[in-house]
Amino acid sequence: MKRRRQRRAVVEPITKVNVTPIIDVALVLVIILLVTAPMLTVADLPVDLPPAQTRDAEDERNVSITLGQNGKVAIDRDVIATEDLRRILTARLAEPGNEDVLVVVRADAGATHVDVRHLLAEARAAGATRIAIATRQKGQELVR
Repeated sequence: MKRRRQRRAVVEPITKVNVTPIIDVALVLVIILLVTAPMLTVADLPVDLPPAQTRDAEDERNVSITLGQNGKVAIDRDVIATEDLRRILTARLAEPGNEDVLVVVRADAGATHVDVRHLLAEARAAGATRIAIATRQKGQELVR
């Protein structure tokens, strides 16, 4: 009987990294992150949130300050000069029945934040104690 020479299998060195386990671990970490992220955004403090008063504010008496797209200012329906805003608003708030009236600031969406802040500061300086900013709700048509 002849002895056969057994050929040894040539073992090649591993030259490439197997990325499949790395991808599996990364996907598991992403899933854990997606599940736990919503739990981390809100503190566990008990909070009694106040009710929204948007519809209530529309029904009550208010004074409206409007800032148009062109920079013109109006109190209710009267267009006024910007420098007269504090004086006229102070007089309007001093009228009988307007002591605790809601002052609603309506500004065009294209108005700058500086202009809106100026209106809010003038309303506060005129003696307004209750101030609101009017917004348009989603799906609501543009008011002209």
